[in-house]
Amino acid sequence: MSKREDRFTKRRLRSSYFSVVISISLVLFVLGLFGVLILNTQEISRSVKEDFGITIILSEDASKAEVNQFFTTLQVAPYTSAVRIISKEDAAEELKKVLDEEFVDFLGYNPLRDGIELKLIAEELRLEKIESLKKEFEVLDYVSEVVYDKLLIEKMNDNLRMLSYGLLGGALLLSLIAIALINSSIRLAIYSKRFIIKTMQLVGATRGFIRRPFLMKSLLHGSIGAIVAMALLTLVLLYLRSYVPGLAEFQEPIQLIFLGVAILLAGLIISFSCTFFALRKYLKLKTDQLYF
Repeated sequence: MSKREDRFTKRRLRSSYFSVVISISLVLFVLGLFGVLILNTQEISRSVKEDFGITIILSEDASKAEVNQFFTTLQVAPYTSAVRIISKEDAAEELKKVLDEEFVDFLGYNPLRDGIELKLIAEELRLEKIESLKKEFEVLDYVSEVVYDKLLIEKMNDNLRMLSYGLLGGALLLSLIAIALINSSIRLAIYSKRFIIKTMQLVGATRGFIRRPFLMKSLLHGSIGAIVAMALLTLVLLYLRSYVPGLAEFQEPIQLIFLGVAILLAGLIISFSCTFFALRKYLKLKTDQLYF
């Protein structure tokens, strides 16, 4: 009978540990997905911002030497993401595609001017910076006007900022829920060993001696859960890449490596801390309190 009870107890403990590992894996997997979403959002935000162009319209009497010198200056500027010269013929062709009409033949001449399209790096795409550049460029003799869509920049920055705040808030809320779920699973696992803990105390074992195997096992569970979560996350990303063209462009390998390290550390820290505090509770219980 005692052997049967012992086997039953071992099966129950294995089941409780298994549930702890599964809980850690699923929670870290969801947190990893949220992390990938945040990273992709940042990269997409950068790509969208750096695709926004500022048009510098050149004067009709601007010399080729002045334009080339100005173009070279913009190329090496720290705020430049990309820059290109647009001749009035190229501008007419682009406007023709937009209007779907041959306006040059209708007017009898090309009313457009040569220009330069400047794209800023994502960090510099701010109205203050653009206005400063506009004032700096418009004082030049060979620059006629600087044109950009102010309203579009305001809307784009506001929407991207709200999206970032929403994702960060969701990640924080999800982290709190994750910690609560993992903590609950670990407490249930330790609850099943409360009598063993109390027996070790009664025979003179110190708290540090009792904690050590539990904490070591918690690190093992946390690392296993993190590895399982990273494996699931890798499979999901590979699956999405095969169905979402261009997704790989927004996923930097270094960022994904850092995310994997963060998932591993989160698994270890959450599992260790939850086990530590759960043990502290049961180490303080009196014998008659173990039955409640």
